[in-house]
Amino acid sequence: MVEFYDTTLRDGSQAEGVSFSVEDKLIIIEALDKLGIHYIEGGYPGSNPKDIEFFKRAKNLTLKTAKVVPFGSTRYPAFTPEDDPNLSALLDTGTRIVTIFGKSWQLHATEVLRVSAEENLELIESSVRYLVENGREVIYDAEHFFDGYTDDPDYAIETLHAAASGGANCIVLCDTNGGRLPLEIQEGVKTAISALALPIGIHAHNDAGMGAANSVLAVQAGANHIQGTFNGYGERCGNANLASIIPTIQLKLGIECLTESQLQEITTVSRIISELANLPHDERQPYVGRSAFAHKGGLHTDAIRKNRLTYEHIEPEKVGNTQRILVSDQAGRGTIMKKIEKEYPNYDKNSPQVLELFNQLKKAENEGYQYEAAEASFELLTHKIFNGYEPFFEHLGFRVIIEKFSDHTMRSEATVKVTTPDGEDIHTAADGDGPVNALDTALRKALELYYLELRTVRLIDYKVRVLDTKAGTGSKVRVLIEAGDGQISWRTVGVSENIISASYDALIESFEYKLYKDKNFIK
Repeated sequence: MVEFYDTTLRDGSQAEGVSFSVEDKLIIIEALDKLGIHYIEGGYPGSNPKDIEFFKRAKNLTLKTAKVVPFGSTRYPAFTPEDDPNLSALLDTGTRIVTIFGKSWQLHATEVLRVSAEENLELIESSVRYLVENGREVIYDAEHFFDGYTDDPDYAIETLHAAASGGANCIVLCDTNGGRLPLEIQEGVKTAISALALPIGIHAHNDAGMGAANSVLAVQAGANHIQGTFNGYGERCGNANLASIIPTIQLKLGIECLTESQLQEITTVSRIISELANLPHDERQPYVGRSAFAHKGGLHTDAIRKNRLTYEHIEPEKVGNTQRILVSDQAGRGTIMKKIEKEYPNYDKNSPQVLELFNQLKKAENEGYQYEAAEASFELLTHKIFNGYEPFFEHLGFRVIIEKFSDHTMRSEATVKVTTPDGEDIHTAADGDGPVNALDTALRKALELYYLELRTVRLIDYKVRVLDTKAGTGSKVRVLIEAGDGQISWRTVGVSENIISASYDALIESFEYKLYKDKNFIK
């Protein structure tokens, strides 16, 4: 059995640009508990009032699996354990388990703490012992263990013995600088296991890109406690990524730590944490990124149709992800068939509709369109070719006026002309915060009388990509709009030398897609 210890809320929040409110932390804890994480490090109560408030509120949580743990350091050299404010703050949280770190590298003892090597050993033992005597289980993080082990292996092991003598329940070996290589980690873990009769853990950082690899190798060497963060958040280059480590431990090493249904939640949990961190989700993450099981090349997708094992190392459903077939200028008709075979099973690569779709995609992508992230636009295009799809309305044109006044305020006004389902031409106008907002509002005024369901549609995201930077301000741009109705979300694309025109085309398709999916409307 391997225990997972999540430190996203403490170590992860030390990443540049990451900050969690108390409310964010409580939401994340419930998500991690549902996933089956064993320990959640909630914060450093000795360092800031926000973490003190968090631990007060965390007492009211009802958790099935996880134990919330505070983090702190060994006592300050100037204090006895009884007088040390950091140790007192840990006890004040009321948790049964606490985590403290101490120095394993003489460099840190002598130059950071300004104590002798012998005094450092006493700091470790007395701090752990004080917490144990006050009824706490102690997880001891041996900070800079692997650097200390390389510098002076005997002393590094002595620091572990000091924590064990104090009564620590688990000792975690830390690659705090994140610069050690896998075989160095393996040697250090094996030596610690042979020297101590306690559970041994690993806490790896990612400064050499080895965080996840070092964590997995530590388990193979005998460690049974893994610390890390979700999405690899953490200071500098981040911590070992639990979103990668957990599936690897379970699916590759065959060590069952979570149930199958819990493991299927890992992609959702990863995305929740990205959202609450207010950071874009890294779509190229192993296991949990949208690109993890996305196939673009024609040869790959043709092979995938025949046997998924050809280009997928696991079934994406096991980690709550999905296979995606990307349509691009590298795609052949085999790729297109894989993309559409569920909805159009009675066609093959030589069907006239498949040939027409293939040719239209090549032409569109030559003009700058990409459908990889705009699957709603691709679905509409396919539906038009295969089903003779007629649009729900016809757009006849638009005009946008942008004014800037002497007081630096701005005003955008849009007018649109559309033909409604009963053949009537409607001309509407609306103001907006910007030109796209004005166009959106004007279109709604024209269409919501006929299609009430459009009232639920909201813009979620808006992205602009310049396609040819050499052309300067005359470059073509590609606009990607993400919209949703509270139940599902979808993306559409528009391309033009005029950013407003590209936005308008993507907006039109966004409304079309909503109506196409609902297929029932009220006149």
